[in-house]
Amino acid sequence: MASFPVINMENLNGEERETTMEIIKDACENWGFFELVNHGISHELMDTVEKLTKEHYRKCMEQRFKELVASKALEGVQSEINDMDWESTFFLRHLPVSNMSEIPDLDDDYRKVMKEFVEGLEKLAEQVLDLLCENLGLEKGYLKNAFYGSKGPTFGTKVSNYPPCPKPDLIKGLRAHTDAGGLILLFQDDKVSGLQLLKDDQWIDVPPMRHSIVINLGDQLEVITNGKYKSVMHRVIAQTDGTRMSIASFYNPGSDAVIYPAPTLVEKETEDEKNQVYPKFVFEDYMKLYAGLKFQAKEPRFEAMKTMESNVNPSPIATV
Repeated sequence: MASFPVINMENLNGEERETTMEIIKDACENWGFFELVNHGISHELMDTVEKLTKEHYRKCMEQRFKELVASKALEGVQSEINDMDWESTFFLRHLPVSNMSEIPDLDDDYRKVMKEFVEGLEKLAEQVLDLLCENLGLEKGYLKNAFYGSKGPTFGTKVSNYPPCPKPDLIKGLRAHTDAGGLILLFQDDKVSGLQLLKDDQWIDVPPMRHSIVINLGDQLEVITNGKYKSVMHRVIAQTDGTRMSIASFYNPGSDAVIYPAPTLVEKETEDEKNQVYPKFVFEDYMKLYAGLKFQAKEPRFEAMKTMESNVNPSPIATV
């Protein structure tokens, strides 16, 4: 088994650029995941985000989790639970409009550092999308513009904690799924593991690395690349020791963005292959479908969107 792809972004600025771009290409085509180090977000800021996230969980969420989930979920249960997850979460929205000030229980310090952190992640997301464009032979800015919609992209963060679980064989931290959106940027705990991806029918650990950002590709990038890049099933295994922190930020299309395969990638297919494999749809429609089918295979979702395709008129994607 090839080792998990780790990209040192400093190598993009020197003689190792070509090799580094090749690692990114291979990761997108064969893993759906890769890990970034030296990504430009300060380690000090990440340490502060982690400290305040863990403090917030202990102060505001741990007791609630014990009352709502821990005390009830495994009571008298002998077989695997398939309809819930062993996690404690809250959601922040950043774009098009932030709701950070409306989230109860967040200290001002926490709001401030989280705002700075996600601004760094937004820049990083756009940088990564342009690296993908370069590898795909698309003009710079194509993927960002494909996500744009009338109000720009949607950007939000799911802050999760996965507390110790007494019966990890009976319940997942988070059940297996692919992500519906575009590009996911994950700041995960470097001490408590649990995230796994499915590759060649085997579950593989996504290694916890201090100060790294894990990138994974969502369903929309699979559609836009006409299947050249794939979104990949992943899950979180509950652990008996330690609480695992996970801060996943989703750089997604705007709700009214029309998503469809990039025409140049469809044209590149050989004549004997079926050209446009993927449907054309409004992102919001896909999300409505996904809401009820998140923990099922993605292929039926794509098929369902094909039946709605005739009603969708794509606007041409602006180039920069």
